[in-house]
Amino acid sequence: FKEENDPAWKNAQQGYEKVKKLDAEKNKLVWLTPAPANNTWTIAVRQDLAEKNHLASLSDLAGYLKKGGDFKLAASAEFIERPDALPAFEKAYDFTLKQNQLLSLAGGDTAVTIKAAAQQTSGVNAAMAYGTDGPVAALGLQTLSDPKGVQPIYAPTPVVREAVLKAYPQIADWLQPVFASLDEKTLQKLNASIAVEGLDAKKVAADYLQQKGLLK
Repeated sequence: FKEENDPAWKNAQQGYEKVKKLDAEKNKLVWLTPAPANNTWTIAVRQDLAEKNHLASLSDLAGYLKKGGDFKLAASAEFIERPDALPAFEKAYDFTLKQNQLLSLAGGDTAVTIKAAAQQTSGVNAAMAYGTDGPVAALGLQTLSDPKGVQPIYAPTPVVREAVLKAYPQIADWLQPVFASLDEKTLQKLNASIAVEGLDAKKVAADYLQQKGLLK
């Protein structure tokens, strides 16, 4: 879907309805119940910084920065330079990070940026992150919400071929409660079990489903 600037992609419901319709018409694919999570670009800050300064959103961060708050962000060069990444946040929330408030790390691996903030590398106390990154909470950080909807929505959603769903319509009923339960904090925790603790992904998934009473 090439209409990258369509505002629908920044609205969870509108984006879902649009992609559901387009995929059904063009590809015979059916989009089922999405998870109430958003795995898009965001900024995560150390929990001690967030708690001390009441930072829960990017609006809060902008206010903190305007008061001269101590802040240094670890990010990839792409995140720092791409017009739809950090510059878009700066424009929407009316703040500007100086060069000495940025630590540009090679590559785009959020595990590296999150680790830098957790370890306070070169004075870093914030990191480029994705909404469902496992290391965020596990390493003592928290993501900041984006109330102005600067970034597109990336909600995890099961997609099934139309022919398969017609043959096995119960698939939709099975997956609905599973995906409805997967909010951002839950996905961060599950991803941390795999990425941080090194547990087997299949076991983590099975244990979660059993705990929720969704797997017998």
